[in-house]
Amino acid sequence: MAKLVAMQQLQPCHHIPLVSPSSSLLHSSLSEFSGTAVNISIQVTLFTRGKAPISQQLPGESDQEYAEFSSKILHLKGDRKDFEFVKTSLAANGFDVVYDINGREAVEVEPILDALPKMEQYIYCSSAGVYLKSDLLPHFETDAVDPKSRHKGKLETESLLDSRGVNWTSLRPVYIYGPLNYNPVEEWFFHRLKAGRPIPVPNGGVQITQLGHVKDLARAFVMVLGNSKASKQVYNISGSKYVTFDGLARACAKAAGFPEPEIVHYNPKEFDFGKKKAFPFRDQHFFASIEKATRDLGWTPEFGLIDGLADSYNLDFGRGTYRKPADFSTDDMILGKSLVLQS
Repeated sequence: MAKLVAMQQLQPCHHIPLVSPSSSLLHSSLSEFSGTAVNISIQVTLFTRGKAPISQQLPGESDQEYAEFSSKILHLKGDRKDFEFVKTSLAANGFDVVYDINGREAVEVEPILDALPKMEQYIYCSSAGVYLKSDLLPHFETDAVDPKSRHKGKLETESLLDSRGVNWTSLRPVYIYGPLNYNPVEEWFFHRLKAGRPIPVPNGGVQITQLGHVKDLARAFVMVLGNSKASKQVYNISGSKYVTFDGLARACAKAAGFPEPEIVHYNPKEFDFGKKKAFPFRDQHFFASIEKATRDLGWTPEFGLIDGLADSYNLDFGRGTYRKPADFSTDDMILGKSLVLQS
């Protein structure tokens, strides 16, 4: 039996799975895992700090389905920053494959590599935020990266994996959305639509961005497992369509069944929002090509933007659940100034 362990922090998308050594897993059966049905048993262990439940019943999931899923997950409690504990606990169990979804710094990865010298694949969640801002878009995996990016630790991790001779694969999502999203991306729009408020959008609202559904991202993570084409490769993962900020506001309204929103544009330089974030996206064009993943992995997004947003709304916000309560304080600053200028 192949055993997989996932080290998870508090956020739903942040975890590290690892698969324990059994029968040269990736050299044979798992090389077919992403393309055909394979009769292999994989045991999953979540490594978490133990501050939150290790599993959560998804909206629409039956009690029986959830019980069957959760019964197959083992739990290893600890802190990934306790490097000695990570090394000893992982080495004692032994794992074939690592899924690292919450690693931000290379120093957090070194103990895992030290503990698992015979590991067969390290699958890493990076970010499209590593790319250097450019006038030439979309971003390709070969584009220049920004060594000063707030995601520079992810770049350093990719370099570390390569320098250690590990069989690694790195996925670079753009903006992730979907049910239970810890990052209030679509939720930011849904709060305002539900309250019947205008949507404040910076500058002209024609900035182009890109969102990818979490279920499509999860499929990509599965499809690189044991895939020889994915060895030592980086893949952008997101939706197939790009969208403007104004278009996204309208898409959220359409997906959730709200009237088309009133959109108010503003100049962010005219406001001091302090530490609060007035808009959930970078105020720039930001999108990436997914052609490489489509070509190498045979992966394509199953969700279009409207149906993906509808899936998120119907299974989460529309049921009355959300990650953060509504905060319209920055909106009120923007709208207040807009009313003064209009008068």
